[in-house]
Amino acid sequence: MDRIEREITVKAPVERVWTVLTEPEHIARWFGDSASGEAKPGGELVLGWKEHGDFPVTIERYEPPHAFSFRWVAGMESPSGTRPAPGNSTLVEFTLAAQGDGTVLRVVESGFESLDVPKEKQLKSAEGNIDGWRQELDELRVYAESMAG
Repeated sequence: MDRIEREITVKAPVERVWTVLTEPEHIARWFGDSASGEAKPGGELVLGWKEHGDFPVTIERYEPPHAFSFRWVAGMESPSGTRPAPGNSTLVEFTLAAQGDGTVLRVVESGFESLDVPKEKQLKSAEGNIDGWRQELDELRVYAESMAG
């Protein structure tokens, strides 16, 4: 399994979903425990989890308000602070599209089969992130829909 795909509909305008997805003060409300840095082309965000540590992510694509992607270290077994690089990272791509008065948000995470770990660990990482993206995107939806318009 090399990729995960998930799509949700958020009852909020594209611009609001974009803000929730890309601005650190909002990211920390639905994804992990902390976020810092600036989402911009070639930029870096640092995402933090109390139980796993802080992980830098490298922004690959930043096209407001419709496309955002980053590369991050796959799996939380790496030491805190590990930077994404070939062999240890996957690509996470978000696309946003208006649908009526809401937004269709799609996430695709790919590159599990190119990780420099045994096949079992590649599969374990992908399987863990299937459930992870389900939970995180549900939290994003609730947060974005609860924000004042």
